[in-house]
Amino acid sequence: MKIGIFDSGIGGLSVLHEAYHQLPGQEYIFYADTKHVPYGLKTTEQIMGYAIEITEFLIAQGVQAIVIACNTATSVAVKELRKRYSLPILGMEPAVKPAVEETDKKRIMVIATPVTIREDKLKDLLHRVDEEHRVDLLPMPKLVEFAEREEFESEAVREYIENQFSAFDKDEYSALVLGCTHFNYFKPLYREYFGKDTLLVDGNLGTIRHLADVAKLPLSDDPDRVVLFDDYHNMLYDSKTTYYFSGTIVKDENTLEHLKRLHNRLEEVRKIN
Repeated sequence: MKIGIFDSGIGGLSVLHEAYHQLPGQEYIFYADTKHVPYGLKTTEQIMGYAIEITEFLIAQGVQAIVIACNTATSVAVKELRKRYSLPILGMEPAVKPAVEETDKKRIMVIATPVTIREDKLKDLLHRVDEEHRVDLLPMPKLVEFAEREEFESEAVREYIENQFSAFDKDEYSALVLGCTHFNYFKPLYREYFGKDTLLVDGNLGTIRHLADVAKLPLSDDPDRVVLFDDYHNMLYDSKTTYYFSGTIVKDENTLEHLKRLHNRLEEVRKIN
């Protein structure tokens, strides 16, 4: 099956990487809208336009299902895209429900982009699942910029994370929900800051399992096998993947090496929860 996955940038690779684990053997098209990243600081109208343009591009490539691997684009555009197009279109939302269900009565922190936080989709989700009002919301837009620069554990990143969290008492939190796919790259720093007892939750696994259910695709018998890449040619693993950056196919060796490093980083941090 040919599956399209898109994001504002390289955050959505974390969703594709989970698909490699859960749904090997499929054909993937990954589209990073690098000309317009970050979406989290754009207007609703701009994001809607980008999402429609990308969806039409992916449909023209023959995809049979689309995953919006971007919480921001999902919050703005998923309803409209589903109205316009007949193929399955899946979105992302902060994994607040599992965080509520899997933790005690302590508080839950959701970090996301400003757009995700301001849109009604997240407010509706909190109304449904956060009955005890345990959730706090914190925008962390600069993490998207750090991720796009492949800057994951620098002193500037550490300082930004510590400054953003400093207004809250970390001992009060039992879970940190990663409400942006770019945020997965920084899991070691969250664990370092909050300690081992705070659950880290993202929506990638749930999204890919939902895709398998909707598309009637078999899940892997060995989802925890190692998916590391020595070079780009081994990077395809058991899946054929074509990468586009804002509509331009990725072929140059420097960018392919960049993608390889990002996938390997995601493999390193995948089991941190």
